[in-house]
Amino acid sequence: MTVYQEMYEINGKQFQCPIELSVSIFSGKWKTTIICQLLEGKKRYGELHRNIAGVTQKMLAEQLRELEEAGIVHREVYPVIPPKVEYELTDLGEGLRPVVQYLQEWGMNFGSNTREE
Repeated sequence: MTVYQEMYEINGKQFQCPIELSVSIFSGKWKTTIICQLLEGKKRYGELHRNIAGVTQKMLAEQLRELEEAGIVHREVYPVIPPKVEYELTDLGEGLRPVVQYLQEWGMNFGSNTREE
């Protein structure tokens, strides 16, 4: 295992290793679910809210804002009435695709193995 001497920083917070930084991006109950939704393509706020069972509007807005601040999600506001807002992954967010796919596979394998015990 590599020992990291460099500090990593995002949004004013410092992290001792890149894994700690990466995990901080995903921390939050709904962020991975939001990212999975957006891996399917651009979505409007209402569509995300309908597709994510149990998330409150306040929490969805907060988690989307944090992902936007981290550069993972792009928010596009259209000047129409009623307001139209769409969210999509940035190139940086798209870079998470293989990571999310791996975590998905790992989770399915882990879930299968724990049921057998």
